[in-house]
Amino acid sequence: MTAVSEHKAVDVGPSGIEIAYERLGDPQAPPVLLVMGLALQMHGWPDGFCAELTGRGMQVIRFDNRDCGLSTHFHDAPVPDLPAVRRGDLSTVSYDLSDMAADTVGLLDALGLVSAHVVGLSLGGAIGQTMAIEHPGRVRSLTSLMSTTGAAGVGRPDPGVLGVLAGPPPANRAEAVERTVRAVRVMGSPGFPYDEAAVRERAARAFDRDYDPLGVARQAVACQASGDRTARLGAVRVPTLVIHGADDPVCDVSGGRATAAAVPGAALTVFDGMGHDLPQALWPELASLITAHVERAERAPVSG
Repeated sequence: MTAVSEHKAVDVGPSGIEIAYERLGDPQAPPVLLVMGLALQMHGWPDGFCAELTGRGMQVIRFDNRDCGLSTHFHDAPVPDLPAVRRGDLSTVSYDLSDMAADTVGLLDALGLVSAHVVGLSLGGAIGQTMAIEHPGRVRSLTSLMSTTGAAGVGRPDPGVLGVLAGPPPANRAEAVERTVRAVRVMGSPGFPYDEAAVRERAARAFDRDYDPLGVARQAVACQASGDRTARLGAVRVPTLVIHGADDPVCDVSGGRATAAAVPGAALTVFDGMGHDLPQALWPELASLITAHVERAERAPVSG
């Protein structure tokens, strides 16, 4: 995998923010934009997984969402109040998924790309869905990975997982790494080996780049405030692949099934033993699925 160093795009999208990104592989190859989930930075897409994609002839672009990593943080925004948002009080919501989708479109502009194949994980899947709804001409294909529609009755987390994630934010690097190790052990894939060393490395790397618990909370309320996309997904005509784990304790597989049912013509693949992570043993198969989906879309491009 040939990688360039991290860069920052400035004055991105309607919000005029900075977005940190990396471009991997052949710049002339089909562009695959990887959109990460809640609280995770661009390297939440493991280097080895990205290498699987570039090795199959894809160009990979990974980036930090707003309020994460080295992209713009909204430190002057109100302190998010998730329980209030759930009750319908949106006074502490600084932005929503439409704003985050507009950021990704702005990044494409900054990179000189008319469109890209969008692969979104968890919150990133919701952002990708919103891109396909609101900016269909910028999305060549969509892969929605371990995500949901925003409907209240599907994709619900296991209460036991929420208990592991609850509590005050870690006070230092060591605590942050240990909490991530515990969380991924519970959230991860019971049918595949747990690579604690790799989790520790990525957690330490993330902490050293940025640590902003309130940024995570702002992302969370943005997702909560954006509501149910089910009806709008019915108008999506972008080639769509939905991938989910049968054993996902963070976003129940019903969320993936609902997404596939909502998007006309969407394909669904469910992996037994897969939870809410990217187990290394599945990297080749996941990359092959995504690459085949991209290649089909390249052969039959969707008009904007």
